Amino acid sequence: MAVGTLPQESVGLAAAAPPARERSRAWKKLVRNPMALAGGVILLVVVGAALVAPWVAPHDPAKQSLIRRFSPPVWAAGGHSAHVLGTDQVGRDILSRIIHGARLSLLVGVSAVVVSLLLGVALGLLSGYVGGRVDTVIMTVVDVTLSFPQLLLALAFVAALGPSLVTIIVVLGLTGWERYARVVRAEVLALREKDFIEAARALGLGSTRTLVRHVLPNTFSSIIVLSTLQVAQAILQEAALSFLGVGSGRTYPTWGQMIALGRDFVTVAWWLPTFPGLAILMTVLAINLVGDRLRDALDPRIS
Repeated sequence: MAVGTLPQESVGLAAAAPPARERSRAWKKLVRNPMALAGGVILLVVVGAALVAPWVAPHDPAKQSLIRRFSPPVWAAGGHSAHVLGTDQVGRDILSRIIHGARLSLLVGVSAVVVSLLLGVALGLLSGYVGGRVDTVIMTVVDVTLSFPQLLLALAFVAALGPSLVTIIVVLGLTGWERYARVVRAEVLALREKDFIEAARALGLGSTRTLVRHVLPNTFSSIIVLSTLQVAQAILQEAALSFLGVGSGRTYPTWGQMIALGRDFVTVAWWLPTFPGLAILMTVLAINLVGDRLRDALDPRIS
């Protein structure tokens, strides 16, 4: 049968079958990797604690008790069983604040990545598929954006707009889209001359339908890996902004804010900045472990 008379279902199946097989192979490689499993377990614990924070946190994260201020962890001399990780300078429970802080960190990380993903993928598809002046303009904007340090750019925007949860999400999202645009553009440039794309064009499919049905699904692997790593990056940036005092404000407990408030007391109460710092370390490490191993699993050149 000539290419021009191929049914549209055949074109869709030809494009979809290889990614389905690749996903099955990638999943098997991922679950057999001990580092990926370790990262996944840590991540599940953090996400689970964040989702049920009001029920698993032993205390109200904002409740103060000057009688219990600077209480050390339970295993240290003077520790109290009611406060496993100790209390801060106004008697708030550290463990409860870390658990509630996980909610905000994950919310900011995931939401910022969603904003970046939607904008970057759309512009990457447009740039790679249309080409010409459109590609030149978009890539020029990408190069200019990448020339600015992302944290410095976010700091300037948040300082100008005022600290709030929505501002942090939007600013981090709008300062991270260029990575998606570059990755997706590179994928589209490699895909647009493939046989199944040519067959879709020969059948008279419009550009939008071709991009959505045949090009975009074949970029999912790269998008998933990049999104995983970008969540970790967004969590670090939110913590840095909170540490600098321009985060989501003082309404919610955040890990970066806890470190900032505890740095002046590190010599007398080492647990104040240590445990929030460990929470950031373990969460970002877990996400990176899963992201790196996912990248290896999705790479057909690595057996």
